[in-house]
Amino acid sequence: MERVAFLVDATGERIDCLVNPETLVVRRLAGVRPAALPGAVVGTGVDDALLYTGGGRTELVLDLLFDVDLVEPAHRPDDVRDLTGRLWHLAENGDGRLPLVRLVWGKSWNLPGVVVNVAERLDAIDATGTPRRSWLRLKLVRTEGEPPAPPQRTSAAAVQVTGNGADGAGVRFDLLAATALGDPTRWRELAEHNDVANPLAVPAGSVLGVPS
Repeated sequence: MERVAFLVDATGERIDCLVNPETLVVRRLAGVRPAALPGAVVGTGVDDALLYTGGGRTELVLDLLFDVDLVEPAHRPDDVRDLTGRLWHLAENGDGRLPLVRLVWGKSWNLPGVVVNVAERLDAIDATGTPRRSWLRLKLVRTEGEPPAPPQRTSAAAVQVTGNGADGAGVRFDLLAATALGDPTRWRELAEHNDVANPLAVPAGSVLGVPS
């Protein structure tokens, strides 16, 4: 029986799962967000107005079992974490990005993505505190290719507004603040610096000053 495996694109490393999962959950999240930024009032309806941003994300959740007693004696570790540690490493982004991996399972699954969440419950713990069994849940988010590098703060004194709505409005001030100030939560500071009362009413193409 062919086992589920993860292939690391950059290194060619193959990480085999010990036992295939009985179920695999696939979840699709559409590219939709509230049209209003926090604190901005744009309507009085019962439900928030929505902005359709396009795209979205596809998530896969796998529940995996690892048990040292299922490994051949010649290769059997004492600690089950020796088997699961490489999966944990896939969720480490010490260089600013996650490694691109490919989920492969027979001829049915060949999906590129990044591991964004790993959770592990350890049991069968012996008298020395060493766990021999792991119930591991892993979440993979599909991606089209190499994940982009994290956004870098710019040193420009001004930033140009880009609209993302059908009429050119719907400005993402949080993205502007991330680009200009290096922190999306400082969008209100950027708006106040330019005497903007309603960020959603700023026309596309406007040039805004950046606080020093």
